[in-house]
Order: sequence, then structure tokens, then C-alpha cells
Amino acid sequence: MSDRSEETSRGPADGPPARLVIVSNRVPAPNPRGAIGAGGLAVALEAALKAHGGVWFGWSGESRPAIDAEALRQQKVGPITFATTDLTKRDVEDYYLGYSNQALWPVCHYRLDLARFDDRETQAYFRVNEFFARKLANLVEPDDVVWVHDYHMMPLGAALRSRGIGNRIGFFLHIPWPPHEVASALPGYSRLLRSMSAYDLIGFQTERDAEHFGRCLVEEGFAVNVGDGWFESGERRFRIAAFPIGIDTDAIRIAAAKSVGQAATRRMLASLHDKRLVIGVDRLDYSKGLRERIRSFVTYLAEHPDARGHVTYLQVTPKSRSEVPEYRRIEQEVATQVGEANGACGDFDWTPIRYLNQNIPHATLTGLYRMADVGLVTPLRDGMNLVAKEYVASQDETDPGVLVLSRYAGAACELDAALLVNPYDAVGTAAAIARALDMSLGERRERWRSMMDVLERHTVNDWWRGFVDTLQALPGDSDSGEQVGATG
Repeated sequence: MSDRSEETSRGPADGPPARLVIVSNRVPAPNPRGAIGAGGLAVALEAALKAHGGVWFGWSGESRPAIDAEALRQQKVGPITFATTDLTKRDVEDYYLGYSNQALWPVCHYRLDLARFDDRETQAYFRVNEFFARKLANLVEPDDVVWVHDYHMMPLGAALRSRGIGNRIGFFLHIPWPPHEVASALPGYSRLLRSMSAYDLIGFQTERDAEHFGRCLVEEGFAVNVGDGWFESGERRFRIAAFPIGIDTDAIRIAAAKSVGQAATRRMLASLHDKRLVIGVDRLDYSKGLRERIRSFVTYLAEHPDARGHVTYLQVTPKSRSEVPEYRRIEQEVATQVGEANGACGDFDWTPIRYLNQNIPHATLTGLYRMADVGLVTPLRDGMNLVAKEYVASQDETDPGVLVLSRYAGAACELDAALLVNPYDAVGTAAAIARALDMSLGERRERWRSMMDVLERHTVNDWWRGFVDTLQALPGDSDSGEQVGATG
């Protein structure tokens, strides 16, 4: 594979590719029936692979003291080959828990104060991407289209190019990308940007993120903006664009309607005793603004004493990345804050905040969304936030709830009929909660219809088709990329 030329490795610009190769840090394991049984994104990528046929490649999630450099686990289910590799324990510590989650993640979420910069971890990040590329190169066939996902894999395209892979290669970043003044704090920043010019198409959740990234390339002198999303780096020409991810709108709507009769939903409804429900659902992460959200709800209760005993806030927050110290600390801080709020505001027959630190089946969640008067989605920074979209899609159109949404979530660019708030402003967010609970039925229906129109026009299937079709349709003149090797 290392000797392939541009002419033999690139598929035709028109018509479907022979196969689609999807690369992600983790690969969901198919169950015996062939389905992956995972969340919305995984189901969407599975749908893309079923439509095109191909390979899903990435880390198995397993770590060992040492591994066979050539070992690759493959399982073919229908038209999809699931190909995974283990990593060494040291690589998991340095590449995944280290640079990916303690440098890239906080910096991309504008949290320089939480970032940890370590040269060994930086080198491991690029080294593991080279390791992935070495294994993947043996699976890529001449006409394949390769689609790389998320911040763990940013240098992978350049590592593939250095092995002579001239196929069309696209990249999609699921998290935000900050402006140059923030992003440039990353160790290995120049090397990272240089490697990104190896892709033919680079996708982001919002126009804002795409603009930030393009300016980073220009500021560092790695590319020239030639207009309409096109950039030139040496002899290479590539495109940067926004592809906002959607949800399976119809499936969410149907699941929410069915959930009304489920036992779990009925128990929750009975336990409320006619109290109004505000709901938040987030992975346990400092980017989600949980502490600020709790503070806002307590502020709401303080400013609206008549709401005491009549409104309950349910926060569902499964644990996340417990190996990272910052996540263990926020778990303790949020639990303490909830306890203090309930002690100060609650009564013997009313707990103002119900906090569940566990996973809940998705079908049950859609039922909880449907019965909630307010969806409180207030991250401090988020690439998109699909909870906001799922809350809207779950509503009863005859009596919909109100979405209170952070202006710093990518979803705010599309769902501008929500009540948009600054999550750092507890008083302003409290006022939005009050407005949502007092809103007339006519206004609620109007706002919901406006947002639902967006969700029906731009589903998750529209998202993946849009990206893949754009990648396939790009002019077939991109260079094989020796000048953008990841070791630059």
C-alpha cells in the first residue's frame, strides 16, 4: 500500500465510492444480531456504512502492557467490517487520558485553566496516530473514501498521506474549535495545524468553529484562504465547512409518544404529585455548566418563593471519565451543591432537585423530556448538544414544553426560537426559567414549531449524507500529501 500513486488510489469524483472507511477513537461492538445498539451518532455512522459498505476502524477500548504491532481484530457483519486494535496501557494514559482529554478537550472548550501540558503526552498523541495509520493503511482499498472523526484523530490524515494513501480523506470535529488566541496554547499546535491540511474536507458543527479554524491556519501561515471555504497549502487545496449534526427526529418523536405508557414514565409522573418539571440531562463534565445551572435554579426559587413546593428540577448525569482527576472533583462538587440546595430550599414533602448519577435507558429519557415543562440545556461550551434537539423532538405538539438553551451551545445557531441564555448569569437564567414556566400555550407552540421545522429538515441522516456527498464531489486534484506528514 505504501507505493500507491495518486492515480491508482483516488476513486472517481462522481458516483458512489467502492466503500466507506470510518475511523473513530472507539468502535462500538455489534451484538449477535448485527446491530450496534449504541447512541445516535453510532447508529448514524452504521447507517452510512450499510449504505456504502466498508470498514469501521479504531481502538478496541482494551489496553495491555504490550501488544503485537501487527495484531488487528476484525469482525464482518453484513457489509461492515469492524476492525479494532488494542493499545498499550502507557499509550492509553498518555494519548487518551493525557493529551486528548487533558489538553485538547479543555482547550477546545475554552478552559485553559484546566489544561495539562506534558511533552511526553503530546508526543504520544502523534505517535499513536501514526500507529493507527500503519494498521489502517493495510485495510484501505484504492477507491475507498475515508472519514475520520473527532479530536483524538486529528493528525491521522497526514499519517495516512505519509504512507502513500491518496484517497479522499475527510475529517469531522464533534467538539468546538476555539479562536487562535486560545487554540495556540496547545502544545504541538503548529504540528497539529500543519497535519490537518492533509484532509480534503474538514467539517465542524458551526460556521463559527469553521471560521475559527480557518483563521488559525492563516494566522500560522499554513494555508491561504482562497474564498468560499477553500484553502490552499502548498500544492494542496482543501475545503473547510460547517455540517451541523442532527438527530433521528422521527424515531425520537415516536419513542417519546410510546414512552407515555411505560412503567418508568408513569412512576415518575406519579412521584411528581402534579408538580411542574424542569429537566437537565448531561454527561458529567465541566463543560456542561452543571454547577452554574444548579445555582441558577436556586436563584429562581429565591426570586419566586411561590414556586417552592410546586416545581421540581431533575438532573440526570451519568458518570464520565472517572480516571481524570478533574472529573472526580466535579462529581463531588456537584453532589455537595445539590445536597446543600435541597437542605436550604427543600421541605419535608418536597425535594427541589432530584439528582441521578446514572445511565437511564434512552426510551425512558424521551418520556421524561416529553413530560418536562422546561428543558434546561445550559452548557458553558458545546460543539452541538443533541439533548436540546431531542428535548424538542420529544414534545407533545398540542402542549409542548420550552427549551432554555445556552447561547454557547452549537445548537443555538439552529434553535434560535429557544430562550437563549448566558449560563454564567444565574439571574438571567433564572428569569428564563420563570418565563418558560409562565409562557402561554400559543407562544410555546409557535416556538416549538419553528424549532421542529429545523429538526425535520436536517436529520442525522441528512448530516452524514451531506458530508460524504460533499467529500466525494470535491475536485480530484488533491496532492498525495508528502509535504504534510504528521512529523512536520
